[in-house]
Amino acid sequence: MNKFTNIWINNINKVTTFFCKRKSNSVQTSPKVFENRSLLVTLLFISLGIISPACARVESKSLQKKVLKSNTFQSQVKNPVNYKDSNHKSNSYKPKINWLNETANTFIKQRKFKNALQVLNSALKLAIKSEEITDEAVILNNIGRVYQQQGLYSQALKSYLQALIINKERTISKDNTYTNELDSPVEARLAFGKTYSNLGSLFQSQNQPELAVFFYKHCANNREKVRLKPLKNSFQRPDAYNHTVTRTYRLLGELLVKHKRITEAQRIADLIKVQELEQYLKGVKGNNNTAKGIPLTPLSKPIKEKLDNTLDEGIVLGQELRQLRQIPPEQRNTDQKQRISQIVAVQQKLLQNFNDFIQSPEVQKQIEKINRTAKRQNLDLESLNQIRDNLANLPQKSALIYPLVLEDSLEVILVSPDSPPIRRTTPIKRKQLYEQIAIFRQALENPSREIKRPARKLYEWLIKPIEKDLKQANIKNLVYAPDDQLRYVPLAALHDGKQWLVQQFSSNYITAASLTDFNTPPSSQLRVLAAAFTKGNYKFKVGKRELAFSGLPFAAREVEKLANAIPNTKKILDNAFNPQDMVPQMDDYTIVHLATHAAFMVGKPEDSFILFGNGDKANLRDVGTWSLPKVDLIVLSACETGVGGLLGSGEEILGFGYQVQKTGAKSAIASLWSVDDGGTQTLMNEFYSLLSSGKMTKTLALKEAQKFLITGKSFQPSEPENQTTNQPVNFSGNFTHPHYWAPFILIGNGM
Repeated sequence: MNKFTNIWINNINKVTTFFCKRKSNSVQTSPKVFENRSLLVTLLFISLGIISPACARVESKSLQKKVLKSNTFQSQVKNPVNYKDSNHKSNSYKPKINWLNETANTFIKQRKFKNALQVLNSALKLAIKSEEITDEAVILNNIGRVYQQQGLYSQALKSYLQALIINKERTISKDNTYTNELDSPVEARLAFGKTYSNLGSLFQSQNQPELAVFFYKHCANNREKVRLKPLKNSFQRPDAYNHTVTRTYRLLGELLVKHKRITEAQRIADLIKVQELEQYLKGVKGNNNTAKGIPLTPLSKPIKEKLDNTLDEGIVLGQELRQLRQIPPEQRNTDQKQRISQIVAVQQKLLQNFNDFIQSPEVQKQIEKINRTAKRQNLDLESLNQIRDNLANLPQKSALIYPLVLEDSLEVILVSPDSPPIRRTTPIKRKQLYEQIAIFRQALENPSREIKRPARKLYEWLIKPIEKDLKQANIKNLVYAPDDQLRYVPLAALHDGKQWLVQQFSSNYITAASLTDFNTPPSSQLRVLAAAFTKGNYKFKVGKRELAFSGLPFAAREVEKLANAIPNTKKILDNAFNPQDMVPQMDDYTIVHLATHAAFMVGKPEDSFILFGNGDKANLRDVGTWSLPKVDLIVLSACETGVGGLLGSGEEILGFGYQVQKTGAKSAIASLWSVDDGGTQTLMNEFYSLLSSGKMTKTLALKEAQKFLITGKSFQPSEPENQTTNQPVNFSGNFTHPHYWAPFILIGNGM
């Protein structure tokens, strides 16, 4: 706080004390005096540019009104070009622009649109005067949002288009002298794409879904291009957009599904997973597959051409206008003044022409034609055929399942090797689905609870709609890309009224088809590194939670049995099981088995962790730094999700799967809740016994190990894999409840 501020606050204190003493003979302050003092302090901070009036957290509504009506505030808004911040360059208006933008955004949230426009127009004058084109685009987006929320769609479209023109110019700029990351080419493309999202939102609010899809696709395609070279740093971006990128992807998916454009819906459902990973982990790198984005329909070509021409013409006009405005007004000659007026008029006409074009009968007919024909077109055959080929090359007949959780329905998209994608709908509210998932999880975590009723309910919503399709295609294995809270649901534990799903299908989970290596075969020789936390107690804090973990009594036996089943197994226990010694060894083995606690917590990646035997932890970001290209499988046999009953959107599970892929490891097995050690040991013994035969994939070995706990009958691989015999095997304990066998899911390559 500078000397000037201190002087004013001291004076305010003196004045307040004086009035208090005159009011009474004590230093007690009346509420009215407190309010007057607060008003003086607030106006002081506003005049100094320290706070914005809308963001000053003032409890008294009457005080807020006084702030807004005060001469201090009005002079700041009406005369922004007179502002100069002593802490910045004399020609920099950026702090003032940020201040005005912050004020306007709060007004927008409060639906005080008149105040918001007044502030934004003042900010726009400053941005134009100072040639801060990044800020100019942000302000124009905000002006568009104000108009849109008032139903003034034509004005909103013009503001968004002006922002789009500026952001496109920024993406093609060859100026690499930027000092602010928000002015970088990558950020410019992000802003370009998010302005497209605003346009999509505008047309969706006008019930024009085809145009909404057109602009939302542009947002997605720009985002996917940026993903090839992701930003390393994360920082606060301007709040000038109606939706986050993830929300835009979901809105696009919802529109495509509801208009039966299933091939496109499958594509965006996959990219949603990629974007969720970005939102959770930051800096997630795409590939040539994701960079393709989602194709536009051929019938939208005239709209695309008109839009591109409008943007290109707008860029040329904008560049010329900025050059002329660099000349001080008093030094401009008559021709320059006239040219400025001409350019402004041509810019307005250009925007109006695009508005007229979009609303013209010819374009509306074209849009209606898109609506009728798009559902029959396979736009992205290359990506779709790549998925089909991957599925066809798996040993078992496999299908890919994409659920999409919407506000009022559960959509399921099914992709099989031999037919076009299929979409099935269950009319169920998201809230109702969440409630049923919570009930199911509670029953799964307590083996004394009745489980089949909630298991059947979820089966009817998720699998029953595609039951006939799976049967007709003779599907044996489900490649599953769960959405939202469905990530907390083990597919194997759903029940059709007669049997568990695992008794019909094997399954493996994936992060996203575009990021997953489906069918690279594993190493022929198994080499296992097995570590266990068997004794000791550790306490530590994660976020606001105090957690305590004790050694796992059965873990030593679990590792011992594993070593007996698979030769060349190296065992590491307790203090020797530490990250300094363990991590460098991992890539010398094909399987890394960790019999220790791990928790995938709702929140940040740093909150989820794997516990080592010496008490050290590796969080999800640490896992992503490991290099394990020779590892086929990582097993976490005692991890849990939804700690304390808290369920999020499952991004921590998605994030773990991606971080494992990032290490180069082909797949991972993890548990969704904490499991009885005896049940874990029995399942793992059977799993490794089957896997070591060399005749089974990881997905099939896990399926048969889970069935072993249900039936007590061990699967005996014979020469051809489909000719088997079941032999009863005695083991201690009753592990038929899915609490014991269902938590284990395989993420990634199931070979």
